[in-house]
Amino acid sequence: MSRYRPLDGLLLLDKPQGLSSNQALQQVRRLFRAEKAGHTGSLDPLATGLLPVCFGEATKIAGLLLGSRKAYETIARLGVTTDTDDADGQPLRERPVPTLDEATFEAALAPLRGRIAQRAPIYSALKQGGEALYARARRGEAVEAPVRKVEVFRLEVLERTAEAVRLHVECGSGTYVRSLVRDLGEALGCGAHVAMLRRLWVEPFRAPRMYTLEELAACAAQGEAALDACLLPLEDGLAGFPQVRLDAEGARRLGQGQRLRAPAGTTEGMAAAYGPDGRCLGLVEIAAGRLAPQRLFRWAAG
Repeated sequence: MSRYRPLDGLLLLDKPQGLSSNQALQQVRRLFRAEKAGHTGSLDPLATGLLPVCFGEATKIAGLLLGSRKAYETIARLGVTTDTDDADGQPLRERPVPTLDEATFEAALAPLRGRIAQRAPIYSALKQGGEALYARARRGEAVEAPVRKVEVFRLEVLERTAEAVRLHVECGSGTYVRSLVRDLGEALGCGAHVAMLRRLWVEPFRAPRMYTLEELAACAAQGEAALDACLLPLEDGLAGFPQVRLDAEGARRLGQGQRLRAPAGTTEGMAAAYGPDGRCLGLVEIAAGRLAPQRLFRWAAG
């Protein structure tokens, strides 16, 4: 029996603390014996929570999930900055935490909401000159992290003590919670770093049923049927897209890569095209009354 097998679908993994996203992915891939797998947006080793894993044809929509809105809960430890902006790094500076009232906190949080310019952490996977920043930082090289436009939809205090604050964050693609916490600490005048980070959801999975590695291992011990029952169909990852229904002839022509007349009443933009059997054939672009294939799944060819 082949070690790996063709497998299509989505797994909502509850990534444990201490593993990189790639290490977690490889463990999952071995459990499922999947020929092809990828994840949608890295979580730091310190972080836990939702890491959507795409198997087989679902890897074609991984980039869409990567760019989706996300939510996190984090605990910011006040008074200490680190070189990685989280608890896994080396302390750089310690400062006393002043007495902070609600108005002071709100004044510090307000500039971090909305469309903002954010400097990424030095220890990040962003690349300069083809190499990740963290690799250069670990060699002791001087690193100038880039400033990028990101969007923060919500940034709210859930609970706070004299030396820590628990925050709820909802943000768009490319936002670093570590940078938000770092910048909040500087605005408060005492510095801060991430002590805990958990990803709560990624659109369109707003109320995800996540599986831990331990749960998946227990399912694997029962057999592949029990393990595969943990998967979602890749169509679930396209829930946020408008749907276009095609008849058998339209589905056949789309599978051949042909442009079609868009069904009446469809709006322009990206949409998910479905065949008469209810299965998603792939993503299409609708413009000027025409429907053009963009990213089709292998079964679209029939």
